[in-house]
Amino acid sequence: MAAAILTLLAASLLIGCTNSAMAWEETHGVIHVAGKVLCQDCTKGYNDWINGERPIKGCKVCLTCTDDRGRVMHYDSDVTDERGEFEMTVSKYINGKQLKEKKCSVRLVSSPDPTCNIVTDFAGGKSGEKLSRPTAVYRDTVKYVLTPFYFTSPMCDEPDTADQFQGNHY
Repeated sequence: MAAAILTLLAASLLIGCTNSAMAWEETHGVIHVAGKVLCQDCTKGYNDWINGERPIKGCKVCLTCTDDRGRVMHYDSDVTDERGEFEMTVSKYINGKQLKEKKCSVRLVSSPDPTCNIVTDFAGGKSGEKLSRPTAVYRDTVKYVLTPFYFTSPMCDEPDTADQFQGNHY
């Protein structure tokens, strides 16, 4: 009888420890992703264009992480503040699986500014910037601070002519 009670006690402690370890993994070990979104107006002179960027409040930025088979395992988004800055915090463990930071990318989604709402690919804003090298690593926290992403004005938008010449040519 005593042996059965000890076995049950040991089993419950083992299950409790396993659950505690999983809970610790899910709450500790996070990735911070931060950056800035700016407006750059190409209609200005070169000096003003290079140095005249301004932050955009309310831009939507997304983070997409995939698994080894290319399936989305995590999606998150954030909206920029009045300084044009965003920051997302993601657990290193999603549904018990470890997130691989190199399989995550951040991209621009939208801008609420009607004078500056065309997505550019400066710093990968349109195609997506992969998380490659952390900016800071401290204990269980890894932080990536990305170079600024840019929107531009509708006047600066270049038409996409890539598909114009595809098809049958005689």
